[in-house]
Amino acid sequence: MRAEDSIEARAARGDAAAFTALMTASKAELYRFVRRYVGDEAEAHDVLQEAYASAWLALRRYDPARPFDVWLRSIALNKCRDWSRRRAVRRVVRGVMGLDAPEATAVGDEAPLPETRLDDRRRAEALQRALSDLPDALKAPLLLATLEGRSHAEIASILRITPKAVETRVARARRKLAEALAWSPNADA
Repeated sequence: MRAEDSIEARAARGDAAAFTALMTASKAELYRFVRRYVGDEAEAHDVLQEAYASAWLALRRYDPARPFDVWLRSIALNKCRDWSRRRAVRRVVRGVMGLDAPEATAVGDEAPLPETRLDDRRRAEALQRALSDLPDALKAPLLLATLEGRSHAEIASILRITPKAVETRVARARRKLAEALAWSPNADA
């Protein structure tokens, strides 16, 4: 197949069916990335839709020589950053708890949870809070490396930084997470 006949090239020329096929192929993986970044399932769906809408509107600027998933990931990352900025503004203006606060997502359940499930849930919530608190410069490379298993070269291409910067940022993010999650067994009691 000639390069100008590739699905990416057809999508770049405005072929809606080709764009839909690329969107369908990338949706599950991109959703996992966005979900992990924003920490909220419903918000992740909204951010993902914004990313695809922006990609469709910017499609004429897409260079088919560049991998489509890298281009799309950059757009999704920018939408995640926009979401984070909007969330920070809402916190300041309204003075309310963040969307990732456990109290905001708690669902009443009269049945007691087994202690192990409760501990697992607390750890997961603590991890999500720690991830949410990471600066974007550390969060994005960490999620791309650990959640998606991308190489430092791929991450560098998406974030437009050097592979060495990716390596440094992932290491710093892991250190910050380890520090944030280092609580005593009785800290939650």
